[in-house]
Parts: sequence; C-alpha cells; structure tokens
Amino acid sequence: MTNKIRVVHYINQFFAGLGGEEHAATPPQRRDGAVGPGRVFQATFGDAAEIVATFICGDNYFSDQPDQAADDLLDLIVPDRPDVLIAGPGFDSGRYGMACGKICQVAGQRLGIPTVTGVALENPAAEIYAPYTYIVPTGNTAATMRQAVPSMAALALKLAWGETLGTPEQDNYLPRGRRRNIFDEDTAARRAVRMLLRKVAGEPYQTELRLPSFDHISPAPPIVDLTQAILAVGTEGGTVPFGNPDGIEAVRATKWTQYSIAGLEAMPAGQYESAHGGYDARFSNADPNRMIPLDGLRALEARHEFRQLYQSYFSTVGCGMPVANATAIGQAMAQEMKARGIDGMIMTAT
Repeated sequence: MTNKIRVVHYINQFFAGLGGEEHAATPPQRRDGAVGPGRVFQATFGDAAEIVATFICGDNYFSDQPDQAADDLLDLIVPDRPDVLIAGPGFDSGRYGMACGKICQVAGQRLGIPTVTGVALENPAAEIYAPYTYIVPTGNTAATMRQAVPSMAALALKLAWGETLGTPEQDNYLPRGRRRNIFDEDTAARRAVRMLLRKVAGEPYQTELRLPSFDHISPAPPIVDLTQAILAVGTEGGTVPFGNPDGIEAVRATKWTQYSIAGLEAMPAGQYESAHGGYDARFSNADPNRMIPLDGLRALEARHEFRQLYQSYFSTVGCGMPVANATAIGQAMAQEMKARGIDGMIMTAT
C-alpha cells in the first residue's frame, strides 16, 4: 500500500454541529476534511486513510425527499474520487439511520465503491439496507460512538484494500442475505451431529443455516356495525400535556398513559407537546390535532358515523421502542379497551 485510502463521510446536521430540529431542513453541503465524529474516525485510521471531505444533510430534508437528497449528495461526492464511503453511525435514530443506509446504497451502486454505516439493531435501516451496504451493529445512542468507530473503520479499510471478509460474526457486520461456499474437513453429517450434541449438552453452538423467524399476528375481526361502535383514539407520537406529567420516555418507552378529552371539540393549541425523541414535533406541537385528530373525529361522531368517542386518548412513544416493550404496551392498551367496552382504536403514528 503506497497511497492513503480516500474516505468520504456522511453525517446529519446535529453531528455536524449545526443544531437540532431547528436545522433539520438543511440541504446537502460539503466540508473539507473530518467534521464531528469524523475526527474520531480519522484518529482511528491513522496514516492508513484520510477523510478528504464530509457531507452533511438535515434529517428532515433527507427523509422528505430521499431520492433527490441522495442524488444531490452524490453530485457533491463524485469530484472527491473516494475509495470508500462511511456514514454515521446513526445509532437508533430512524431518520438518520435511513439516510445513512440510503446514501450508502446509492454510492455503492453508482460509484462502485464499498460503503459502511452503523446503526442499532432496532433501527429500521438495519433490515432495509443490510443487503446493500455493510452495517456495523451499534448501541442505541452516541454514548457508544467510541465502541462503534473502530469496527466501522476496520471494516472500511478491509473493503478498500480489497481484502476478503470473514463471516458477519468475525468482522462484526450484519448478515447481508448472501451465502458463500466454504470447504470443511468434516462432512455435513458429522457437523450436524456435533452441533446437536452441543445443543443437548447446553453448550454454545451455531447453526450453519439461519432461517428467518417472523411473528404472526392475526388481525382482529372487523367491527360489524360501526354506527354502534365506541371508538378510541391513540398515538405513538408522544402527545402529552405540557410538562409530560407521567414521564413517558422520549426513546425506548416503557410506559403509556391516557388523558381526558371529555367535552373537547378539538385539541387546543398551547396545552400539549410531544415527548417523542425521533421526529420534528414543531408542527404537532403547534396543532395537536395533527397527531390526535379530535376535530375530525368529533365531526364524524356528530354525523353518527360511529356511536361514541371514548372520553380519553391513549399515548406512548414509539421511537426506538424494543419489540418486547411494544408487545407489553399493546397488550395493556387492549386490556384497557376491553375493560372499558371500546370496540376499536384509531392509532396514529409519526
């Protein structure tokens, strides 16, 4: 190796130091060298690679127009002639993780360069973009940045040097849905028996053929006569009275609650806010009916489209919520609905 690897880095407006949600509409831009977390990457690369440029885009700008944002960023990236692109890491931030995955996919397909990003396992980008880029599993927050960077940097260098990667477990990246033939001294029968014996003995073992596992949730039967139904309204968007009196967590929520809407014809402005930590809540804070559509539901109720709206709305925060938490909260809400004679719920999302 005689030349340094040329690396370009993608980050959002927050990690670029521009600000939070108030700058989430920032359009694509370029900066020379390493910026923000890129400095940690550069220190990790040492003399092996150089971050020649950093590319920045606001989370809202990217999520509102992902194809256009990726095209605009690619136009900025091409003149730097990168050998590899790294993005993020995006941790469990949904918009940021999706942007990291998208720019990696587009850069890999159009420029033919290796790409690496890092997100938490529960980030939707982990499942969507794993077939298109190399994704290093990270912690949920930026507090795990220094644990994520070495794996991402090592993977980026191996790819840029054209080295053969090991298995996802060996090189710490998410499975990409691809299989590679290897030769083993033992026959499949011997390996299978060996694995079975380890399993029976309670010892660690690893299958050679991982099959996907999907939960099957049967849909509830339809409401037979909507005009006689009691309906509720709820949200995972975290709409709560000002001050978040029940302390619903902004990320990975463990609780839910309900608040009275008795006597209200619409959600009044100035009395509610969003506890959700994963989207730009300014619009729903200014008009809570965007998340709890009480005004529309009251109009339908007045036209006898359904019999009655339940006197409280249900609220939780879906940002980064583990499946176990979501299951428990969903079951608890369902039990409450059954106890109160509620026939169905309209559940809004961000």
